[in-house]
Amino acid sequence: MSQPSPEVYERGKGMDAHNQVMREIRAKKDKQYDPHEPTRVWLDEDNTPDGVVQSLTIILNTGGCRWARAGGCTMCGYVAESVEGGSVTHDALMDQIDVCLEHEAENADEPADLIKIYTSGSFLDEREVGAKTRKAIAETFADRERIVVESLPDFVEREKIADFTDEEISTDVAIGLETATDRVRHDCVNKYFDFADFEAACAEARDADIEASGCDVGVKAYLLMKPPFLSESEAIDDMVSSVRRCAGVDGCHTVSMNPTNVQRYTMVDDLFFGGGYRPPWLWSVAAVLERTADIDAIIVSDPVGHGSDRGPHNCGECDDRVQKAIKDFDKRQDPSVFEQVSCECETTWEYVVEAETSYGMPLTR
Repeated sequence: MSQPSPEVYERGKGMDAHNQVMREIRAKKDKQYDPHEPTRVWLDEDNTPDGVVQSLTIILNTGGCRWARAGGCTMCGYVAESVEGGSVTHDALMDQIDVCLEHEAENADEPADLIKIYTSGSFLDEREVGAKTRKAIAETFADRERIVVESLPDFVEREKIADFTDEEISTDVAIGLETATDRVRHDCVNKYFDFADFEAACAEARDADIEASGCDVGVKAYLLMKPPFLSESEAIDDMVSSVRRCAGVDGCHTVSMNPTNVQRYTMVDDLFFGGGYRPPWLWSVAAVLERTADIDAIIVSDPVGHGSDRGPHNCGECDDRVQKAIKDFDKRQDPSVFEQVSCECETTWEYVVEAETSYGMPLTR
Protein backbone atom coordinates (compact mmCIF):
# COMPACT_ATOMS: atom_id res chain seq x y z
CA MET A 1 0.00 0.00 0.00
CA SER A 2 1.29 3.49 -0.79
CA GLN A 3 2.78 5.39 2.12
CA PRO A 4 1.99 9.07 2.83
CA SER A 5 5.54 10.39 2.61
CA PRO A 6 6.68 13.80 1.34
CA GLU A 7 8.22 12.02 -1.64
CA VAL A 8 4.85 10.60 -2.64
CA TYR A 9 3.17 13.94 -2.18
CA GLU A 10 5.66 16.20 -3.90
CA ARG A 11 7.54 14.38 -6.66
CA GLY A 12 8.01 11.22 -8.63
CA LYS A 13 4.47 10.78 -9.96
CA GLY A 14 4.14 13.73 -12.29
CA MET A 15 2.06 15.75 -9.84
CA ASP A 16 4.48 18.56 -9.12
CA ALA A 17 2.81 21.04 -11.48
CA HIS A 18 -0.71 20.29 -10.23
CA ASN A 19 0.41 20.63 -6.62
CA GLN A 20 2.16 23.94 -7.25
CA VAL A 21 -0.97 25.39 -8.86
CA MET A 22 -3.20 24.06 -6.09
CA ARG A 23 -1.00 25.56 -3.36
CA GLU A 24 -1.17 28.96 -5.07
CA ILE A 25 -4.97 28.75 -5.32
CA ARG A 26 -5.44 27.60 -1.72
CA ALA A 27 -3.22 30.46 -0.48
CA LYS A 28 -6.06 32.85 -1.38
CA LYS A 29 -8.17 31.55 1.52
CA ASP A 30 -8.60 34.17 4.23
CA LYS A 31 -11.48 32.90 6.41
CA GLN A 32 -10.83 31.45 9.88
CA TYR A 33 -12.81 28.64 11.54
CA ASP A 34 -13.69 27.84 15.16
CA PRO A 35 -12.14 24.50 16.24
CA HIS A 36 -15.03 23.95 18.68
CA GLU A 37 -17.70 24.10 15.96
CA PRO A 38 -18.27 21.41 13.30
CA THR A 39 -18.05 22.43 9.66
CA ARG A 40 -21.56 21.11 9.03
CA VAL A 41 -24.18 18.77 10.51
CA TRP A 42 -27.50 17.60 9.09
CA LEU A 43 -30.15 14.88 9.26
CA ASP A 44 -31.11 12.79 6.24
CA GLU A 45 -31.98 9.28 5.05
CA ASP A 46 -29.49 6.82 3.55
CA ASN A 47 -29.62 3.46 1.81
CA THR A 48 -27.47 0.98 3.76
CA PRO A 49 -27.05 -2.81 3.86
CA ASP A 50 -29.70 -2.65 6.62
CA GLY A 51 -32.17 -0.77 4.38
CA VAL A 52 -33.10 2.92 4.25
CA VAL A 53 -32.45 4.50 7.66
CA GLN A 54 -32.36 7.90 9.32
CA SER A 55 -28.84 9.34 9.32
CA LEU A 56 -26.89 12.03 11.15
CA THR A 57 -24.09 13.43 9.01
CA ILE A 58 -21.18 15.18 10.75
CA ILE A 59 -18.33 17.05 9.09
CA LEU A 60 -15.70 17.62 11.74
CA ASN A 61 -13.52 20.70 11.55
CA THR A 62 -9.99 19.31 11.70
CA GLY A 63 -6.54 20.50 10.76
CA GLY A 64 -7.18 19.43 7.19
CA CYS A 65 -6.10 16.79 4.72
CA ARG A 66 -2.32 16.32 4.64
CA TRP A 67 -2.44 15.62 0.89
CA ALA A 68 -4.25 18.93 0.37
CA ARG A 69 -1.52 20.76 2.25
CA ALA A 70 0.90 19.51 -0.39
CA GLY A 71 -1.46 20.70 -3.14
CA GLY A 72 -4.23 18.17 -3.28
CA CYS A 73 -7.18 17.24 -5.44
CA THR A 74 -8.20 19.53 -8.26
CA MET A 75 -11.87 19.70 -7.23
CA CYS A 76 -11.72 19.63 -3.42
CA GLY A 77 -12.31 22.86 -1.51
CA TYR A 78 -12.96 21.25 1.87
CA VAL A 79 -9.44 21.96 3.10
CA ALA A 80 -10.28 25.66 2.80
CA GLU A 81 -12.73 25.11 5.66
CA SER A 82 -10.19 23.49 7.97
CA VAL A 83 -8.68 25.02 11.11
CA GLU A 84 -5.37 26.81 10.76
CA GLY A 85 -2.32 25.20 12.33
CA GLY A 86 -2.73 21.63 11.13
CA SER A 87 -4.32 20.08 14.23
CA VAL A 88 -7.34 20.30 16.55
CA THR A 89 -7.24 19.11 20.16
CA HIS A 90 -9.17 16.15 21.53
CA ASP A 91 -11.36 18.39 23.69
CA ALA A 92 -12.21 20.69 20.78
CA LEU A 93 -13.18 17.74 18.56
CA MET A 94 -15.40 16.31 21.29
CA ASP A 95 -17.01 19.75 21.67
CA GLN A 96 -17.88 19.50 17.96
CA ILE A 97 -19.49 16.10 18.57
CA ASP A 98 -21.55 17.62 21.40
CA VAL A 99 -22.79 20.37 19.06
CA CYS A 100 -23.88 17.72 16.57
CA LEU A 101 -25.72 15.72 19.24
CA GLU A 102 -27.51 18.88 20.33
CA HIS A 103 -28.55 19.51 16.73
CA GLU A 104 -29.92 15.98 16.49
CA ALA A 105 -31.83 16.28 19.78
CA GLU A 106 -33.44 19.52 18.63
CA ASN A 107 -34.38 18.35 15.14
CA ALA A 108 -35.05 14.60 15.27
CA ASP A 109 -37.78 12.62 16.98
CA GLU A 110 -35.30 9.90 17.92
CA PRO A 111 -31.56 9.17 17.58
CA ALA A 112 -30.45 8.24 14.06
CA ASP A 113 -29.50 4.62 13.42
CA LEU A 114 -26.70 5.71 11.06
CA ILE A 115 -23.87 8.11 11.92
CA LYS A 116 -21.70 9.45 9.09
CA ILE A 117 -18.48 11.24 10.07
CA TYR A 118 -16.32 13.11 7.60
CA THR A 119 -13.43 15.55 7.89
CA SER A 120 -11.70 17.72 5.32
CA GLY A 121 -9.33 14.77 4.89
CA SER A 122 -9.22 11.32 6.51
CA PHE A 123 -10.95 10.43 9.77
CA LEU A 124 -8.54 7.50 10.22
CA ASP A 125 -5.46 9.72 9.80
CA GLU A 126 -4.29 10.16 13.38
CA ARG A 127 -2.80 13.56 12.53
CA GLU A 128 -6.40 14.72 12.01
CA VAL A 129 -8.26 12.64 14.56
CA GLY A 130 -6.08 11.03 17.23
CA ALA A 131 -6.54 7.50 18.57
CA LYS A 132 -7.92 8.83 21.86
CA THR A 133 -10.57 10.88 20.05
CA ARG A 134 -11.44 8.04 17.68
CA LYS A 135 -12.08 5.71 20.61
CA ALA A 136 -14.11 8.36 22.46
CA ILE A 137 -16.28 8.90 19.39
CA ALA A 138 -16.83 5.15 19.12
CA GLU A 139 -17.96 5.06 22.74
CA THR A 140 -20.23 8.07 22.21
CA PHE A 141 -22.11 6.30 19.41
CA ALA A 142 -22.05 2.80 20.86
CA ASP A 143 -25.86 2.78 20.97
CA ARG A 144 -26.20 3.32 17.20
CA GLU A 145 -26.53 0.60 14.58
CA ARG A 146 -23.99 1.71 11.96
CA ILE A 147 -21.27 4.31 11.45
CA VAL A 148 -19.51 5.55 8.33
CA VAL A 149 -16.04 7.09 8.57
CA GLU A 150 -14.16 8.51 5.60
CA SER A 151 -10.50 7.85 4.88
CA LEU A 152 -7.88 7.63 2.18
CA PRO A 153 -6.80 4.00 1.73
CA ASP A 154 -3.39 4.61 3.34
CA PHE A 155 -4.92 4.85 6.81
CA VAL A 156 -7.40 1.95 6.66
CA GLU A 157 -6.26 -0.57 9.26
CA ARG A 158 -8.35 -3.21 10.97
CA GLU A 159 -6.97 -2.18 14.36
CA LYS A 160 -8.49 1.30 13.93
CA ILE A 161 -11.79 -0.14 12.73
CA ALA A 162 -11.82 -2.35 15.82
CA ASP A 163 -12.45 0.72 18.01
CA PHE A 164 -15.97 0.73 16.53
CA THR A 165 -16.58 -2.99 16.14
CA ASP A 166 -15.51 -3.54 19.76
CA GLU A 167 -18.59 -1.44 20.59
CA GLU A 168 -20.59 -3.68 18.22
CA ILE A 169 -21.24 -0.86 15.76
CA SER A 170 -21.41 -1.99 12.15
CA THR A 171 -18.76 0.08 10.40
CA ASP A 172 -18.31 1.26 6.83
CA VAL A 173 -15.15 2.91 5.62
CA ALA A 174 -15.90 5.48 2.91
CA ILE A 175 -12.96 5.80 0.53
CA GLY A 176 -12.65 8.71 -1.90
CA LEU A 177 -11.45 6.59 -4.80
CA GLU A 178 -12.95 9.05 -7.37
CA THR A 179 -12.39 6.66 -10.29
CA ALA A 180 -11.19 3.12 -10.90
CA THR A 181 -8.99 4.43 -13.74
CA ASP A 182 -5.54 5.22 -12.38
CA ARG A 183 -4.65 7.66 -15.15
CA VAL A 184 -7.82 9.72 -14.58
CA ARG A 185 -7.26 9.72 -10.81
CA HIS A 186 -3.64 10.85 -11.21
CA ASP A 187 -3.93 13.33 -14.08
CA CYS A 188 -7.46 14.76 -13.68
CA VAL A 189 -8.07 14.49 -9.94
CA ASN A 190 -4.42 14.74 -8.83
CA LYS A 191 -4.78 11.90 -6.33
CA TYR A 192 -1.64 9.91 -5.70
CA PHE A 193 -2.77 6.32 -4.98
CA ASP A 194 -3.74 3.48 -7.30
CA PHE A 195 -6.77 1.21 -7.61
CA ALA A 196 -4.63 -1.53 -6.09
CA ASP A 197 -4.43 0.54 -2.89
CA PHE A 198 -8.24 0.68 -2.78
CA GLU A 199 -8.31 -3.11 -3.14
CA ALA A 200 -5.81 -3.42 -0.28
CA ALA A 201 -7.98 -1.18 1.93
CA CYS A 202 -10.99 -3.38 1.13
CA ALA A 203 -8.90 -6.39 2.23
CA GLU A 204 -8.21 -4.66 5.56
CA ALA A 205 -11.95 -4.08 5.96
CA ARG A 206 -12.64 -7.74 5.17
CA ASP A 207 -10.16 -8.80 7.86
CA ALA A 208 -11.86 -6.46 10.32
CA ASP A 209 -15.22 -7.96 9.35
CA ILE A 210 -13.95 -11.47 10.05
CA GLU A 211 -12.69 -10.40 13.47
CA ALA A 212 -15.86 -8.44 14.37
CA SER A 213 -18.51 -9.93 16.62
CA GLY A 214 -22.17 -8.87 16.52
CA CYS A 215 -21.66 -6.38 13.67
CA ASP A 216 -20.23 -6.10 10.18
CA VAL A 217 -17.58 -4.10 8.33
CA GLY A 218 -17.63 -2.97 4.71
CA VAL A 219 -16.43 -0.33 2.27
CA LYS A 220 -18.34 2.46 0.57
CA ALA A 221 -16.54 3.73 -2.54
CA TYR A 222 -16.93 7.40 -3.45
CA LEU A 223 -16.58 8.15 -7.14
CA LEU A 224 -16.31 11.55 -8.83
CA MET A 225 -18.25 12.11 -12.01
CA LYS A 226 -16.59 14.41 -14.52
CA PRO A 227 -13.37 15.67 -12.98
CA PRO A 228 -11.68 18.40 -15.04
CA PHE A 229 -10.25 17.58 -18.47
CA LEU A 230 -12.85 14.91 -19.34
CA SER A 231 -15.63 15.42 -21.86
CA GLU A 232 -19.20 14.48 -20.96
CA SER A 233 -19.04 11.15 -22.79
CA GLU A 234 -15.64 10.29 -21.30
CA ALA A 235 -17.00 11.05 -17.83
CA ILE A 236 -20.02 8.79 -18.34
CA ASP A 237 -17.93 5.90 -19.66
CA ASP A 238 -15.41 6.28 -16.84
CA MET A 239 -18.15 6.18 -14.21
CA VAL A 240 -19.89 3.12 -15.67
CA SER A 241 -16.57 1.27 -15.75
CA SER A 242 -15.60 2.48 -12.27
CA VAL A 243 -18.92 1.52 -10.65
CA ARG A 244 -18.61 -1.99 -12.06
CA ARG A 245 -14.98 -2.41 -10.99
CA CYS A 246 -15.66 -1.17 -7.46
CA ALA A 247 -18.71 -3.39 -7.01
CA GLY A 248 -16.56 -6.32 -8.10
CA VAL A 249 -14.14 -5.88 -5.19
CA ASP A 250 -14.94 -8.15 -2.27
CA GLY A 251 -15.99 -6.07 0.74
CA CYS A 252 -17.26 -3.04 -1.22
CA HIS A 253 -21.04 -3.10 -0.78
CA THR A 254 -21.91 0.50 -1.78
CA VAL A 255 -20.77 2.81 -4.56
CA SER A 256 -21.64 6.49 -4.26
CA MET A 257 -21.19 8.18 -7.63
CA ASN A 258 -21.16 11.93 -7.03
CA PRO A 259 -21.02 14.60 -9.75
CA THR A 260 -18.44 17.36 -9.41
CA ASN A 261 -19.58 20.71 -8.08
CA VAL A 262 -17.43 23.84 -8.33
CA GLN A 263 -15.91 24.63 -4.92
CA ARG A 264 -13.87 27.70 -4.06
CA TYR A 265 -10.06 27.62 -3.87
CA THR A 266 -9.75 24.78 -6.38
CA MET A 267 -8.39 24.23 -9.86
CA VAL A 268 -11.91 23.41 -11.03
CA ASP A 269 -13.00 26.84 -9.78
CA ASP A 270 -10.31 28.55 -11.85
CA LEU A 271 -11.21 26.50 -14.93
CA PHE A 272 -14.92 27.22 -14.45
CA PHE A 273 -14.46 30.98 -14.35
CA GLY A 274 -12.12 30.78 -17.34
CA GLY A 275 -14.78 29.03 -19.41
CA GLY A 276 -12.97 25.69 -19.39
CA TYR A 277 -15.28 23.58 -17.25
CA ARG A 278 -18.97 22.77 -16.95
CA PRO A 279 -20.30 20.50 -14.19
CA PRO A 280 -21.94 17.31 -15.47
CA TRP A 281 -25.48 17.14 -16.76
CA LEU A 282 -28.02 15.52 -14.47
CA TRP A 283 -29.00 13.42 -17.49
CA SER A 284 -25.47 11.99 -17.36
CA VAL A 285 -25.92 11.04 -13.71
CA ALA A 286 -29.19 9.29 -14.56
CA ALA A 287 -27.52 7.51 -17.50
CA VAL A 288 -24.79 6.06 -15.29
CA LEU A 289 -27.29 4.89 -12.70
CA GLU A 290 -29.45 3.27 -15.39
CA ARG A 291 -26.46 1.50 -16.96
CA THR A 292 -25.24 0.09 -13.64
CA ALA A 293 -28.57 -0.76 -11.98
CA ASP A 294 -28.01 -4.48 -12.62
CA ILE A 295 -24.98 -4.60 -10.32
CA ASP A 296 -25.19 -6.56 -7.07
CA ALA A 297 -24.33 -3.59 -4.86
CA ILE A 298 -26.00 -0.44 -3.59
CA ILE A 299 -25.46 2.31 -6.18
CA VAL A 300 -26.35 5.87 -5.12
CA SER A 301 -25.63 9.45 -6.12
CA ASP A 302 -25.86 12.80 -4.34
CA PRO A 303 -25.79 15.72 -6.82
CA VAL A 304 -24.76 18.54 -4.47
CA GLY A 305 -25.76 21.97 -5.72
CA HIS A 306 -28.03 20.54 -8.40
CA GLY A 307 -29.63 23.09 -10.69
CA SER A 308 -27.03 25.79 -10.07
CA ASP A 309 -24.33 26.93 -12.51
CA ARG A 310 -21.69 25.60 -10.10
CA GLY A 311 -23.41 22.25 -9.60
CA PRO A 312 -24.66 19.45 -11.85
CA HIS A 313 -27.49 20.81 -13.94
CA ASN A 314 -29.58 20.51 -17.08
CA CYS A 315 -31.53 23.41 -18.58
CA GLY A 316 -33.00 24.82 -15.36
CA GLU A 317 -36.55 23.72 -16.10
CA CYS A 318 -36.19 20.02 -15.34
CA ASP A 319 -33.40 19.99 -12.75
CA ASP A 320 -35.61 19.45 -9.71
CA ARG A 321 -37.56 16.65 -11.39
CA VAL A 322 -34.43 14.78 -12.41
CA GLN A 323 -32.88 15.31 -8.97
CA LYS A 324 -36.02 13.82 -7.39
CA ALA A 325 -35.76 10.79 -9.67
CA ILE A 326 -32.11 10.33 -8.65
CA LYS A 327 -33.03 10.45 -4.96
CA ASP A 328 -35.87 7.96 -5.61
CA PHE A 329 -33.39 5.65 -7.30
CA ASP A 330 -31.05 5.92 -4.30
CA LYS A 331 -33.75 4.50 -2.04
CA ARG A 332 -35.45 2.02 -4.39
CA GLN A 333 -32.60 1.03 -6.77
CA ASP A 334 -35.19 0.98 -9.55
CA PRO A 335 -34.05 2.52 -12.87
CA SER A 336 -37.66 2.84 -14.09
CA VAL A 337 -37.89 6.09 -12.09
CA PHE A 338 -35.99 7.81 -14.92
CA GLU A 339 -38.69 6.86 -17.44
CA GLN A 340 -41.00 9.26 -15.60
CA VAL A 341 -38.94 12.39 -16.34
CA SER A 342 -38.27 14.03 -19.67
CA CYS A 343 -37.40 17.44 -21.09
CA GLU A 344 -36.59 19.05 -24.42
CA CYS A 345 -33.01 19.64 -23.19
CA GLU A 346 -32.32 15.90 -23.48
CA THR A 347 -31.73 16.53 -27.18
CA THR A 348 -29.03 19.09 -26.37
CA TRP A 349 -27.47 16.71 -23.83
CA GLU A 350 -27.43 13.88 -26.39
CA TYR A 351 -25.63 16.15 -28.85
CA VAL A 352 -23.09 17.15 -26.19
CA VAL A 353 -22.40 13.50 -25.38
CA GLU A 354 -21.87 12.76 -29.06
CA ALA A 355 -19.87 15.82 -30.11
CA GLU A 356 -18.00 17.25 -27.09
CA THR A 357 -14.28 16.54 -26.90
CA SER A 358 -11.94 16.94 -23.95
CA TYR A 359 -9.69 19.28 -25.98
CA GLY A 360 -12.58 21.58 -26.98
CA MET A 361 -14.90 21.81 -23.98
CA PRO A 362 -17.33 22.73 -22.65
CA LEU A 363 -19.54 22.56 -25.70
CA THR A 364 -22.43 24.20 -23.77
CA ARG A 365 -22.78 25.95 -20.44
